[in-house]
Amino acid sequence: MSSNGSFFPVPSVADLPPGLQSLCGKAEAELGFVPNVFLGYAHRPERFSAWFAHYAQLHVPTENLDEADREMIAVVVSAIHSCTYCLTSHVHALRQALGDVAQADRILYNWRHAGLDERRLAICRYADKLTRRPAEVGREDLEELEAVGLTHDEVWDVAELTAMYSFTNRLALAMGFEANPEYHDLPRERAGADR
Repeated sequence: MSSNGSFFPVPSVADLPPGLQSLCGKAEAELGFVPNVFLGYAHRPERFSAWFAHYAQLHVPTENLDEADREMIAVVVSAIHSCTYCLTSHVHALRQALGDVAQADRILYNWRHAGLDERRLAICRYADKLTRRPAEVGREDLEELEAVGLTHDEVWDVAELTAMYSFTNRLALAMGFEANPEYHDLPRERAGADR
């Protein structure tokens, strides 16, 4: 395994295409380090670029599906897959988005007992079902999301986020990505309002 937590060779930032160098620089400026997942995925730069563009599109908040909701989906799916990398990074992001460390941790440990409102419960139920029992998902599951106020496009986002995190978890596990130790040193309280 490389020192950057991957079963495959990991490029240096200096060897990446300019767009990915810029992305790594932004991550380092925000977090204080370059996430190992960036360098691990950058083993195939063109695929990492495509993956990140998709990721960024799916994480644009909308009226009824905010940043915390989107990170909550990442945590629910990653917990099912026991993906340590994604849990480490997305629980941190969920804490920041919620501004509530205890609530984020409750969602991680057991979203069913986290005191969520009906909208977030419906989102978690759908993400859980699509991840665990995809062949059982039907129109009624989408209607449940619509019933709690999500638009058609937001329902699509919930499905796509859930599917994307299943892919991301499996690839992170298959490639041996390890979360940066620095994640554990990041503040657990909400960052400044300009984050």
